[in-house]
Amino acid sequence: MPIATVNPATGETLKTFDPLAPEEVDRRIAAAAAAFRRHRTTDFAERARLLGRAAGLLDEDREDIARTMTLEMGKPLAAARAEAAKSAKAMRWYAEHAEGLLADEHPAPAAVEDSGAAEVRVRYRPLGPVLAVMPWNFPLWQVVRFAAPALMAGNTGLLKHASNVPQTALYLEDLFRRAGYPEGCFQTLLIGSGAVEAVLRDPRVAAATLTGSEPAGRAVASVAGDEVKKTVLELGGSDPYIVMPSADLDRAVRTAVTARVQNNGQSCIAAKRFVVHRDVYDAFTERFTALMDGLAVGDPLDESTDVGPLATEQGRADVEELVDDAVRLGALARCGGGRPALPGALARGWFYEPTVLTDVTPEMRIHREEAFGPVATVYPVADVDEAVGLANDTPFGLSSNVWTRDEDEQRRFARDLEAGGVFFNGMTASHPAFPFGGVKRSGYGRELSGHGIREFCNVTTVWHAAP
Repeated sequence: MPIATVNPATGETLKTFDPLAPEEVDRRIAAAAAAFRRHRTTDFAERARLLGRAAGLLDEDREDIARTMTLEMGKPLAAARAEAAKSAKAMRWYAEHAEGLLADEHPAPAAVEDSGAAEVRVRYRPLGPVLAVMPWNFPLWQVVRFAAPALMAGNTGLLKHASNVPQTALYLEDLFRRAGYPEGCFQTLLIGSGAVEAVLRDPRVAAATLTGSEPAGRAVASVAGDEVKKTVLELGGSDPYIVMPSADLDRAVRTAVTARVQNNGQSCIAAKRFVVHRDVYDAFTERFTALMDGLAVGDPLDESTDVGPLATEQGRADVEELVDDAVRLGALARCGGGRPALPGALARGWFYEPTVLTDVTPEMRIHREEAFGPVATVYPVADVDEAVGLANDTPFGLSSNVWTRDEDEQRRFARDLEAGGVFFNGMTASHPAFPFGGVKRSGYGRELSGHGIREFCNVTTVWHAAP
């Protein structure tokens, strides 16, 4: 894949970049290793000062970087601004809390005495340069939620970003440089996917984190396993959105639309499968379809646009194939199901209509595969048992949404849903204070919170013998 900015709203190539030569990649890895030896010895106050400065610069740059993200991957401009603001917030959160999250731990005195020690401490020490292989859908946030904790822990970062967001990738390197980070602390590697293995196998690279597709996750995990290097993977999701009779139906419907089409439907934690109790199925489906059908599809730079283009032409083709397969096998498209008719240059963009499918059956591909676009499937269920069974009938387990005011039902769903998160009466969202990640084919490990900052630390037992 070429490294280029291609406007998905028009198909126009705006800027191209040459990939780094192998010698330059080697120089940057060496710089990351050298920077780590210095950065790991800095105190938390200095690390917090640098990260806080980066957050301030990001706030100042918000309008420009939002426009860059929109031009590179097509998210509505308002959503791009919100992503920049959220990224700055996460930086400040880690600048404030990292020292406490990584403070030495002291085992119970009885255990210390039993071990024959005078003192035992558990310390969190950084690992070294961490390779981050990041996706295009949240090109700023996905990187910051790795970089902020990694840098505060004393690691250094090497970013291999998606090849269709090179300007955002280069902006991130420049942001940390302008904030005052020493050379080598955070660098962007403009390389193709074929060059990732060599970087990961380099002995100077200590670990890797990847957010992306299942095939990409398997490839990185395989190489890292062969090299015995730590990895964190956040892969796909096909999150259920369960609506029970006690739900506030108006709120559930309105939130369902946002949960499905956020980021033009291209979010791992977007609600994708709507599992609705039969008592409210007809009312929910009718209202949900009407709102989805009424969304404004168009230029993402237009403030009135609700849904922009898909980020890549192949991404739209993948969505089309899933919907066409389902309809061919008997699913009903309540709205959408094709390409919208748009004027002028937008006719060449990679747009797809917000779509609601019902009568979906297990033999349809969309029942098992992730729909990475503004396409919702709606299923009727008779009770909690059927809702749990259908929600878990997926290879993925990233997050889940449940709308019920029944406390017994809430306890049951919290216990039995196979997902990294269960959100009641609200939309799944990530926050720097809460762990984020999945189970099954959605990956392993956690980002954000204390769990995320400790993923790339050496958990060290420091034991002192009794006199």
